Amino acid sequence: MTDTYLIVGLGNPGRDYRENRHNIGFMLIDRLAIRLDAKMTRLQSKALVGIARHQDTKVILAKPQTFMNLSGQAVQGLARFYKLPFSNLLIAHDDLDLPFGTIRLRPDGGAGGQKGIKSTIEQLGTPDFPRLRLGIGRPPGRMDPAAYVLQNFSIGDEMLLSETLDRAADAAFKFIDEGIDEAMNEFNGNTA
Repeated sequence: MTDTYLIVGLGNPGRDYRENRHNIGFMLIDRLAIRLDAKMTRLQSKALVGIARHQDTKVILAKPQTFMNLSGQAVQGLARFYKLPFSNLLIAHDDLDLPFGTIRLRPDGGAGGQKGIKSTIEQLGTPDFPRLRLGIGRPPGRMDPAAYVLQNFSIGDEMLLSETLDRAADAAFKFIDEGIDEAMNEFNGNTA
């Protein structure tokens, strides 16, 4: 039997949020869907889902369709439906504490103020699941972080954003192929 992996990108649903910094997790799922030729057309467990194959592995891509602070509902529903061990789950999300362009994989940890991760920890009942943190940097000056994450990436950010998403997609494939430790060894600390 082949393994199944669930990769969930966190974000907010709807056209108004599509290009927001907070939606970099959704952007990664879109990049992976292109690479895997997955159609993100199925609605399941409060998430937009696409199913594809990567070599001999079934990969489920998901974008929760609740707002960010309720993301855990979709993650928990999908993990339960597919009977996945949490080690086969990867949650991709924006991270204010990492410089823009930085990605960092972690095997577990706290929410660090990220409401989607907080919701996921609450719904799964454990912080023990891998995540892929996508740096968006700190807001300038005294700007409210809540306002900053809901801003769109700027035109000047597009090239670095695309490079970051490509590197994050490579990291997700490495996670599927070789596990979280190998993916961390190769991708943590590297910037574009």
